[in-house]
Amino acid sequence: MRIKENGKWKWVFFLYVLIIIRLIVFKYPYSELRDIMSHWQKDVVWEGLSSANFTLFKTIRMYIRYYDRLNSFENLFGNILVFIPYGMLYPLAFPKKKDYFIFLPSVFLFVTSIELFQLLSAFGAFDVDDILLNCMGALIGFIFMIAVPKIKW
Repeated sequence: MRIKENGKWKWVFFLYVLIIIRLIVFKYPYSELRDIMSHWQKDVVWEGLSSANFTLFKTIRMYIRYYDRLNSFENLFGNILVFIPYGMLYPLAFPKKKDYFIFLPSVFLFVTSIELFQLLSAFGAFDVDDILLNCMGALIGFIFMIAVPKIKW
C-alpha cells in the first residue's frame, strides 16, 4: 500500500514540476514563443548575458529600494511562494530522500536549469536572485514537511 501512495505523490510532484516549467519558462503566449524561436541566433545568448543578473542580492535590493514603483511584493514573494510546494511534495514523493544533502542539490539544479534555459533561449532573463528566492521557497516547504511529521497526508 505504501508503494502506491508514494507513486501517487510522485505523479503529483511530476505534475507540479510541469506546471512550474509552464508558468516560468513558457509564460508567454504560444505566438510569442514561436516568434522568439524563429528568430533565435547565437547573438541571443550574448544579449541574454548582457542583461543577466549574476550579482547576488542586486535584484532583491532593487525591489526593496523601489518597492513603491515596482511590483516588488509579487516578484519577491512570488518567487518564494511558487516553490514552497516543491519542498512540500518532494519528501512525499521521495520519502527515502528526506535529507537536506539530497534535497538541496535537487532543487538547486532544477531552479538553475530553468534560469540557464531562460538565458540560452531568450524565453526569459537569467537572475541569480531568482535562484536564491526559489530555493528559499522550496526549503521553507521542505522544513515544514520535515518539522510537522504528525500531519496525515
